[in-house]
Amino acid sequence: MNTSAIAVSGLRKAYGDKVVLDGIDFDVPAGSVYSLLGPNGAGKTTTVNILATLMTADAGLVQVAGHDVVTGTKGVRSAIGVTGQFAAVDELLSGRENLQMMADLKRVRSGDKVISGLLERFDLVESAQKLVSTYSGGMRRKLDLAMTLVGNPEIIFLDEPTTGLDPRSRRTMWQIVRDLVADGTTIFLTTQYLDEADELADRIAVLSDGRIAAEGTSDELKRLIPGGHVRLRFTDPAAYRHAASALREEAAKDDETLSLRIPSDGTQRELRSILDWLDSVDIEADELTVHTPDLDDVFLSLTERTTGTTGTTVSHSNSQEAIAK
Repeated sequence: MNTSAIAVSGLRKAYGDKVVLDGIDFDVPAGSVYSLLGPNGAGKTTTVNILATLMTADAGLVQVAGHDVVTGTKGVRSAIGVTGQFAAVDELLSGRENLQMMADLKRVRSGDKVISGLLERFDLVESAQKLVSTYSGGMRRKLDLAMTLVGNPEIIFLDEPTTGLDPRSRRTMWQIVRDLVADGTTIFLTTQYLDEADELADRIAVLSDGRIAAEGTSDELKRLIPGGHVRLRFTDPAAYRHAASALREEAAKDDETLSLRIPSDGTQRELRSILDWLDSVDIEADELTVHTPDLDDVFLSLTERTTGTTGTTVSHSNSQEAIAK
């Protein structure tokens, strides 16, 4: 059984009269990707800052890597790495010099070996001696994550890690995340890109109005939202009329496209049941497709659109240094 990398109970945080986190609970198994979704101002970054010991909560119990974030701050910081929304790299230094700076801050032994390994892992060897000011956005994000990995953290907090990246760079980052998890690293991911959470996360929590509105796997969350259906399309009008007559109230008709929609939750068991029933009444469609709600539907259904910000946050450039000390 997986142990908990992060355990949160009754976490609360307010800025004046604005309650940002209203007693949230969640548990992150070690060696998994856990994604926190929510609209702007929902409290995602605040949650990360509390878990990373960069901000204190008003109430609640939080353990990270087995350490209490209040009484075991040093233990937490030695076990984690943080990558924020914007690459925290020094543009006046080279890629190698940025990594060397982080290795010095974290007092990493065999720093040169670690740095060389990270440059190779992130395909930055050829640009290692170049100033970061010449790097593309994707290269900066890779260097930023490489800096986070100096010290080999057990848990990595990725706060909006692919903001502003082009599709190819985003997919490169996704593969890096998969490789990290395959090596046993735990990833806590906050993102507004629903396809990113769908692609990477083992479990997803949707944060709305300071509470966890829903939590589960991507498929479990999708099944919470109505609207799934099986669509049968026919090319023969006579076959279509026969099917419509046999299905009656069970299906919604579209005479123009000669198609029928049968409500379905998209599970294999229900799909098999529908197919068996169609065989029993001698109905054969020319095309059968299964449609299920996606994470966009889940997100819009479970969250309320809000404006403004959650209040004071800690910039990533300060976060890296604070954790290193």
